[in-house]
Amino acid sequence: MDRIDRNILRELQADGRLTIQELAHRVGLTPSPCMRRVRQLEQDGVIQGYRAVIDPEAVGRSFEVLVSIEVKRDREAVEAFEAALQDIPDVIEAYRLFGSPGCLLRIAVADLAAYERLWIERLTTLSGITEVNSQIIMKRVKEPKGLPVGP
Repeated sequence: MDRIDRNILRELQADGRLTIQELAHRVGLTPSPCMRRVRQLEQDGVIQGYRAVIDPEAVGRSFEVLVSIEVKRDREAVEAFEAALQDIPDVIEAYRLFGSPGCLLRIAVADLAAYERLWIERLTTLSGITEVNSQIIMKRVKEPKGLPVGP
């Protein structure tokens, strides 16, 4: 990956809706080679997709919680827990961690009552769970803007 590829990645992370013409102009190429590079980055799996960034409040999910969960340390329990998470749309990110806690979730719901229902009805009923701790997000200090792609 060269400097131009990294510039393409930077520009697309900032605005995934750029036309090829605008992208090519910004990275100093003509449209045809720019398109070839974008396609190659997609085929190589470097660019994994394109998404819209949605205002959580506009869709009724402005109440966010970080939840640390301890799961029994055996393969079956961990696999069952991770599979069950796939069926909970309120869990918008999930990470298995080294050490303690074993798992960190980011949850987006409408309000505290909705989170309490989720906590009681779904999270605490998942098999293999030994502990659930919640931290309510007060304010987002830094929004995700993409990965640094180097010089």
